[in-house]
Amino acid sequence: MGIFGRKDSTPSTATATATAPAADLTALTGDYTIDPAHSTIGFVARHAMVTNVKGGFTAFTGTLHLDGADPAASTATLDIEMASIDTGNADRDGHLKSADFFKTDEFPTMTFRSTKAEALGGDDYRISGVLSLLGVTKPITIDLEFNGAAKDPFGNERVGFEGRTEILRSEWGLTWNAALETGGVLISDKIKLNFDISAIRNA
Repeated sequence: MGIFGRKDSTPSTATATATAPAADLTALTGDYTIDPAHSTIGFVARHAMVTNVKGGFTAFTGTLHLDGADPAASTATLDIEMASIDTGNADRDGHLKSADFFKTDEFPTMTFRSTKAEALGGDDYRISGVLSLLGVTKPITIDLEFNGAAKDPFGNERVGFEGRTEILRSEWGLTWNAALETGGVLISDKIKLNFDISAIRNA
C-alpha cells in the first residue's frame, strides 16, 4: 500500500529526483503487521433517517507490504472477525450477528485484499481491492492519508494511516430493513467505513 510518500524536504537536483526515490521513502520499504491494540476499524450507518449509529470490530489481523521505490507495488490484507462487532449495545450487536445481517456462524470473517495502490500527491493515497462478506466479493476503493512513521519506546518501527470509504451494504446481500411510519427506512443502505491503522515493521 503506498501510504508513505511524504514530500522530501531535502534539496536535490532535478536529475536525482527523477532517477531515485527519496531516502525517507526507501527507508520504509518492508513488511508490516497491523497492531490491533492501536488500530480501529469502524463504520457509521444512518439510523431512522435522523442520526448516525457508530460501531466497529475489536478482533482483526492484517498485513502491509510497503515498496518505497515503487509505491504502486505495495499491498495490504485485512481479516476481520465478524462476531467481534461492537456498537455499544448488546441487543443490537446480537441482531447484527444474526441471520438478518452478518450470519456470523456461517460467515465468521470479512476480508479485504488489495489489487492496486496509487499515489495522489502529498500524503494522500488510494488503494483498490476486493471486499468479501457473506460469500460475496465486490471491489472497493479506499482513500488514505499517511500519518507518519516513528520508532516507539519499545523499539518497534511503526507507520500509521487513516482511511475512509463508502459502500452500499445491499451489494453484499445485507438487505434487512424496516419501514418507518413517517416514511423512509430504519437503516441506510450507504455505510461509511473508517480505518485508523498503526502497523509494526516485521523483524
